[in-house]
Amino acid sequence: MAERPLTPLDRARAVWAGWPAPARIALIYVAARIVTTALMLGVASASPATSRFGADPSLADYVLGWDAQWYWLVAVSGYPAELPVDASGHVEENAWAFMPVYAHLANIVGLGTWGAGALVVSLVAGWVACLGLHRLLRGRIGDEAATWAVVLFASAPLAALFQVGYAESLFLALLMWALVCLVERRWGWLYALIPLMGYTRPGVLAFALLLGLYGIWRWRVRRSDPLVTRDVAHVLALGALAVVVGFSWQVIAGLATGRADAYLQTELAWRRGWMPGIDGFVPFEGWIRAAEVWFGIWGLPAWAGYVALGLLVAGAAAALIARPVRALGVEVRLWAASYLLYLLAVFFPQSSTFRLLLPLSPLWGAAPRSAAGRWSALALCVLGQWVWIALMYGAGSTYWQVP
Repeated sequence: MAERPLTPLDRARAVWAGWPAPARIALIYVAARIVTTALMLGVASASPATSRFGADPSLADYVLGWDAQWYWLVAVSGYPAELPVDASGHVEENAWAFMPVYAHLANIVGLGTWGAGALVVSLVAGWVACLGLHRLLRGRIGDEAATWAVVLFASAPLAALFQVGYAESLFLALLMWALVCLVERRWGWLYALIPLMGYTRPGVLAFALLLGLYGIWRWRVRRSDPLVTRDVAHVLALGALAVVVGFSWQVIAGLATGRADAYLQTELAWRRGWMPGIDGFVPFEGWIRAAEVWFGIWGLPAWAGYVALGLLVAGAAAALIARPVRALGVEVRLWAASYLLYLLAVFFPQSSTFRLLLPLSPLWGAAPRSAAGRWSALALCVLGQWVWIALMYGAGSTYWQVP
């Protein structure tokens, strides 16, 4: 039987498959950034005068908007030696809530022009994160599915963060490659990646929990996957390092300000905007109290918020044992579980909740496998980008419009 002649589409696919992964991912990433830029320009052209950015803002205004101002402040002024307090004696919002690596790296790359450096760092880090995601998933779900995961990741509803002055892009790059190192057991690199993650943005304590759970898992499967002494030593040492790094910023802030609870009270300053008068931190309290706050804002009873929270937690747990997620490998699943537990323990859900979920991006590998499902997911991602940019930047002016 004669072979079917190759169509132009077949030839294009063959050429595409023959390109090295970094080149393919670069093309995907550049295309995604062009789409995001077009969306940002469209939103900016329609920006109302009531927006935080005023009418007809520039892309530079968006790059330097919202929390980017805090990172800029860290780069040019450092951290306050004396914490600002309000009339009640409560610590107010200040730069100690923002880690130094991204802030200073942007200043170095921009040769003192912080905004330009921040844009370059975010853009390059986003591509590096895409490379890491592809490497992380390719061995588990195949090249095509891993490439589609990159497409969706680069085009996700919050993909504008790849080109503004936020630390998320750099943290994601470090995280993706840290997970690659864990999967491939390249322990040496993790000794550098963990401190870099820890001083880029909060979240390294979740990686410490991941290492603990990973060690338990390796112990359970030691008959089929021998647990050698070298691996035990590295897992224990890296877990300890992640814990030390995770708590060290509190110590540094305490020593610099003369107040042991400086970092904790700084973080609570943002929470007090929702719950005035709160003084202390109780693990897992944030989500419970948020259920009351948000459902009260929506005019609904508190018990409905508790039920919704319970359903949300149960749904997240069910998702982690679903077949598409199981296919991503135990390391990805343990990371997702660790990070979700970390958020549940320390976070108060507010307008930045979706941004705080970005470290779960390896789960893009569980996206649909059919062509219709993939293209539909991509369309929804781009639509989500437009909605998010329009709400947080175009019309951003109130308490629930802070990215």
